[in-house]
Amino acid sequence: MIVFPNAKINLGLHITERRADGYHNLETVFYPLKLQDALEVIPAETMSFTSSGIDIPGSADNNLCLKAYHLLAQDHRLPKVAIHLHKHIPIGAGLGGGSSDAAFFIKLMNGQFTLGLSADDMEDYARRLGADCAFFIRNQPTLAYGIGDQFEQVEVDLSAYKIVLVMPPVHVSTAEAYGGIRPQPAPVALKELITKPVATWKDTLKNDFEDHIFKAYPVIAQAKQELYDAGAVYACMSGSGASVFGLFEGEIPDLPNLQKSCKLYYNV
Repeated sequence: MIVFPNAKINLGLHITERRADGYHNLETVFYPLKLQDALEVIPAETMSFTSSGIDIPGSADNNLCLKAYHLLAQDHRLPKVAIHLHKHIPIGAGLGGGSSDAAFFIKLMNGQFTLGLSADDMEDYARRLGADCAFFIRNQPTLAYGIGDQFEQVEVDLSAYKIVLVMPPVHVSTAEAYGGIRPQPAPVALKELITKPVATWKDTLKNDFEDHIFKAYPVIAQAKQELYDAGAVYACMSGSGASVFGLFEGEIPDLPNLQKSCKLYYNV
């Protein structure tokens, strides 16, 4: 069976508090994209994991799909499976690709082997694999808070806009992103801001990671500015970076400068 795990972007991101356990409380809105990986799982005599497409760093044994399998196997009798992941979503981009792969793996296993898990059950498993992993179970616009694993549905529809995703040639580690953050309560709750017209988001929605990440990686800041210069209604870095997206009304203009230095994904 083959499924197609998709990416997400963050519409605003506030880091509001550092917790006693070392994690951070935040608020953000996850919005699903059409940009996808491909994940195939079939019964097999021995467990295996293979991949193609974008190279996945690290050992295959640490892949979240395999971790999801072993997590489910603690509570369910599972057959051995061969897993193949074709990686298309950029890695280390703030797009949640690895989390999506794991969540879609849980959903695939639940359906293919009749595990009887509800959406709530699958979210509980997914949360144990990563803070944003559970989002991809329901995979709809969601206000996330806590460490990014507590959800509230929000009404956000960007179908009238064309989305351009820009991947600069840099990698931002999560540790680096959080290491430079200075948590503080948001002056206006994101839940309120996200209901306003998209035309107002440029002046109201903010990703708190941008201030110090842009200083460390000017190419990311330049990508955002070039999206605005090209007529984007709203542009923002996604998650902790390094990807940046822009929302456009009507036809997407040529972006020759970005095409020279970055990987571009249109109509995602």
